[in-house]
Amino acid sequence: MSKKSKEKFEVIEGETIDACLDRIKAAGYFPVRRTEEPIFAERIENGKVHYEPVDRKIVFEAKLIE
Repeated sequence: MSKKSKEKFEVIEGETIDACLDRIKAAGYFPVRRTEEPIFAERIENGKVHYEPVDRKIVFEAKLIE
């Protein structure tokens, strides 16, 4: 069974970016793109809904080392 040529790795909660990059390297990949997505929380104030960023999700796209 061969590995995929591209794979996505998400930085899990409590993990540093360096630890995620080490995990990518140990799996036989190298990172080519980093994306960040904000995570919002809904807050109701005076009957109006407001959205506040509370966290972020970091995802690395990686290619297989040949």
